[in-house]
Amino acid sequence: MPCVPSTRDDVSWPVRTARLTIRLATPADADATWAYRTDPSVAMWTTRLAVDREQYAEWYASPEWLSSRLVIERDGVLVGELACEIKDGWAQVEVTEQAVGTEAEVGWILAPEHQGHGYGTEAVEALLAICFEQLGLRRVVAGCFADNEASWRLAERVGMRRESHKVRDSLHREQGWLDGFEYGLLADEWAARTD
Repeated sequence: MPCVPSTRDDVSWPVRTARLTIRLATPADADATWAYRTDPSVAMWTTRLAVDREQYAEWYASPEWLSSRLVIERDGVLVGELACEIKDGWAQVEVTEQAVGTEAEVGWILAPEHQGHGYGTEAVEALLAICFEQLGLRRVVAGCFADNEASWRLAERVGMRRESHKVRDSLHREQGWLDGFEYGLLADEWAARTD
């Protein structure tokens, strides 16, 4: 179950922070996201490489993509993206229904020229608040290549705990098999942090 369609009625978009606006992504955002997704420092860590502008626009406009995508704006300028995909928690067969839609997998990308200003931390904290406080999820997870230091440092800054270090489990398009990190945060941990 994707995050965005199930939350259009549950979350009052856009969500504003002290400096940022977080809103649902639209096909029109393809141009602004293309600019930084083709930057080598960003592209090396993305799940999908953006190489053909026309194909990228089609992919970006697809319902599957947009259903889990949010964009981050600062003073009307798109500075990055957030991903939020609602998933089922693992459960034994007899209690499977209790685990439906209880978790979210999240991710983030910031344009290089907007990194180092705390926008990522501010945006991801807002996303966690949406997940726990508005959507009522019990757990949020995020994963990254272990070599993507900026990403795992952001996860730790927002209070996520490193739950696993997987050895050569993640296939990078250029670097081969790399280690991966998995992070997690529970609703009660978020609540204790924000009290």
